[in-house]
Amino acid sequence: MSTFDEDLFLKGLEQRKSTLGAEYVEGNLATADDFTRPFQEAMTAWCWGFGWGDDVIDAKTRSMMNLSMIGALGKMHEWELHLHGAITNGVSKEEVRAIIHVIAIYCGVPQGVECFRIARKAFEDIEAADQT
Repeated sequence: MSTFDEDLFLKGLEQRKSTLGAEYVEGNLATADDFTRPFQEAMTAWCWGFGWGDDVIDAKTRSMMNLSMIGALGKMHEWELHLHGAITNGVSKEEVRAIIHVIAIYCGVPQGVECFRIARKAFEDIEAADQT
């Protein structure tokens, strides 16, 4: 019996690509093997189809929530990825700063410092790309 829901996967795939970028998502799926593919499919369906596919919370707000939660967990590779997605979803530099302030207050100054380090580089990269 398969628990794979193709409709939820396709809905999630669309949302995942629109937030993280098609190239990134397609690269993850293309490099998935028999060991990792079931997780990629389930995560796409569950996180992005079920979770992000719920229209009660808009993508910008959901991105802001994710930055806060992932920052609290200290999963900085994922935080950086979701920071780029948040920017794509319309989260401003000022809003990112405010989110980092909350992370620092509730999770500790070192965690806030780490978030600022990553955010500074991300915004510098974006600004450099805009100038080319």
